[in-house]
Amino acid sequence: IASSDPTDRKIPLLERLCEIDPKKPYRIHHVIWWLADDHKFLEVHQDFAKNVVVGFIRMGGEVVGVVANNPAHMAGALDIDSSDKAARFIRFLNNFNIPILSLVDVPGYWPGTAQEHGGIIRHGAKLLYAYCEATVAKVSLILRKAYGGAYIAMNSKYMGSDLNFALPSAEIAVMGPMGAVEILYSKQIKESPPEEQAALKAKLAQEYSEKFASPYQTASTGSIDEVIEPSEVRQKLIEAFRFLKDKKSQPHNNKKGNIPL
Repeated sequence: IASSDPTDRKIPLLERLCEIDPKKPYRIHHVIWWLADDHKFLEVHQDFAKNVVVGFIRMGGEVVGVVANNPAHMAGALDIDSSDKAARFIRFLNNFNIPILSLVDVPGYWPGTAQEHGGIIRHGAKLLYAYCEATVAKVSLILRKAYGGAYIAMNSKYMGSDLNFALPSAEIAVMGPMGAVEILYSKQIKESPPEEQAALKAKLAQEYSEKFASPYQTASTGSIDEVIEPSEVRQKLIEAFRFLKDKKSQPHNNKKGNIPL
């Protein structure tokens, strides 16, 4: 449908998101509302697995399906239920030829014996399978955190994503900087005076973040197509989906999938 909402409309909320503490929670709905034409978002399955939000928006007048981590619930981490929820929705979008926008702010998979005993590996694999299997246009935007296997699962280049963007404040790494330095530099930290350990950890974490977790570092390897300014996000995403509108996929007539049920 025709939309009077400008494609280059600025999103002040994303400017603020780049400045706040990465550990601070926020509702991903606010980001989705700002990205969508006329601030309209049709959420589905809203009362189930709230750590992942799924639903429909329009961007530049075209329908787009959204799959987004929600830091306001369980820090946006992936668990059994959220993996099932997202995987089912992705397969639905693929069946009806609806492009997929993934908004990534994920600290990892939710830990605990309950998740292990419940089969988090099997259920988590459904999300990876759904993304890999989808042949529609797939675009990803990393907002803040993208750590470990959960980053890979959330429509990374390894899952066949078409275009991947990141904000300048994004952190993309195997794990969080503070956790990483406690492992990598544990001996150095223990040998320092107790009153200096906190400052040393903070310094090492900052160095780790700049050297290994920077989106520019990830972009240099080709896993991120472009690091974009918050003011350009809506326009870039709309241009990406327009570019991919006539995407053609290779036929899979001779291929047999083995979904992890």
